[in-house]
Amino acid sequence: QVQLVESGGGLVQAGGSLRLSCAASGRTSSMYGMGWFRQAPGKEREAVVAIRWNVWNAANTYWSDSVKGRFTISRDNAKNTVVLQMNSLKPEDTAVYYCAARSSLGLLYQADAYDYWGQGTQVTVSS
Repeated sequence: QVQLVESGGGLVQAGGSLRLSCAASGRTSSMYGMGWFRQAPGKEREAVVAIRWNVWNAANTYWSDSVKGRFTISRDNAKNTVVLQMNSLKPEDTAVYYCAARSSLGLLYQADAYDYWGQGTQVTVSS
């Protein structure tokens, strides 16, 4: 089992920044991938960014085209924490953001392949 605890989020004006953090605990050694997903009202859950947990490099990172150049991801290996820094936020970034982890191999952006999910945190960007 893997437990994921998210923090961050909130309300910000367009053009502002927010920072989301996800701390993983439990059997993190079994994790193949970890990512941030988001779901806006009336829309399907979509991948924002996802990484291969044990082989993290540019080639093993998926980015949604909608956030490329605005969002960055960093990782604290000692704390098993992944941080999503969101800059130049737009109203269309408004959604509930979820941290997720998976143990199976496959395409990193596939939400239905993720086994573990955080509780979700609301991000609201006002225009």
